[in-house]
Amino acid sequence: MTSATEPKALPIQQPAPGVKLVVVLSALMALGSVATDMYLPAMPALATIFGVPAARVQLTLSSFLVGFSTGQLAWGPLGDRYGRKSMVAVGILFYLAGSAGCALSDTAAEMMVWRFVQAVGACAGPVLARAMVRDLYGRDRAASMLSVLLLVMGIAPLVAPLLGGQVLVSWSWRGIFWIQALFGVLALGGVATLRETLLPEYRISLRLGGMLFSYLQLVLDRRFLGYGLSGGFFYAGVLAYVAGTPFAYIDYYGVPAQLYGLLFGMNIAGMMTANMVNSRLVLRLGTDRLFRIGTGISAAAGVVLMIDGYTGFGGLWGLVVPIFFYVAMLGLVVANSIAGALSAFPHKAGTASALVGAVQFALAALSSAAIGWVSDGTPWAMALIVGASGVLALLANVALVRGTPPQA
Repeated sequence: MTSATEPKALPIQQPAPGVKLVVVLSALMALGSVATDMYLPAMPALATIFGVPAARVQLTLSSFLVGFSTGQLAWGPLGDRYGRKSMVAVGILFYLAGSAGCALSDTAAEMMVWRFVQAVGACAGPVLARAMVRDLYGRDRAASMLSVLLLVMGIAPLVAPLLGGQVLVSWSWRGIFWIQALFGVLALGGVATLRETLLPEYRISLRLGGMLFSYLQLVLDRRFLGYGLSGGFFYAGVLAYVAGTPFAYIDYYGVPAQLYGLLFGMNIAGMMTANMVNSRLVLRLGTDRLFRIGTGISAAAGVVLMIDGYTGFGGLWGLVVPIFFYVAMLGLVVANSIAGALSAFPHKAGTASALVGAVQFALAALSSAAIGWVSDGTPWAMALIVGASGVLALLANVALVRGTPPQA
């Protein structure tokens, strides 16, 4: 057993990414997307069913994001101590319990509690899937592999709102959560077929002091902080879009719930295309250059979105077009920010992955809640938060990542 302060060097295994590995890890990373995106078409209906304002229903998304953010801080160190596979399995069990609880909820308050439980379990999937990738691959190869995973898992947010809309029409909103539980069962079966990627001799201790020291070491690293904040601000914009568009598209512009999924799917298609480009170019251009390009384009799209949201220029398409370019940059920003953040701390890949994810979803929870706080019944609140998030992501990249040499 190695200590938290004197880790043994990890071997870079770099096996060929087989279909089974890609599919299972993609499913683990998609747990959060499935739990979030599938119930988006039901959010306006839930406000009526529960007899509460729309802002109260948006808090069910915020409670999920809080659980998804804070839960990662536990799963990362647990994965570094006990291995990835067993901790993922435990997380999925929490996810299943939360999904069932949501399906049986009768009030918005009950759903907020169970969404939190569902999120605490769901976040184990992406945290430890990213750590497994870092166990197996070096920095640029890890970025390429993460792009492949994001490309495959892009099917989930593409299909989930479409499926959720159909389930809402043909069954009920409760059926959406039972289908989410079924996805969790399938993911658990896939995990059972994988081998453990973190061998016992490379695991670290789980003393509270060691955990706090590890997190402090990460926070004080300038490049790590830059990757985490830049990716976090960008992701805050993505979640502001997720929380805001059901009301902007369906309520404000009258888009049918079933067609909302098509507009949502357009953005996912753009993201998948960008992921494909990133997986092909990252080994040639490097993670940092593509990361800068992604944050630059998202900032420009965010500024255009703010202008359109404030003036009403272009109507519905004045929102759809800049949002498409912003969300598409997920393919360049997320994989490269994660790979860059984890590259300097391979012996703490679980802990580093957890902190990156926690920063992302803490900012995302804040942004989705902020929409409810500043909403004036128009798309302006969403446009403002998405645009500001894109600009802050670019500034964090330029100030903390660019010009700072990577650690050996």
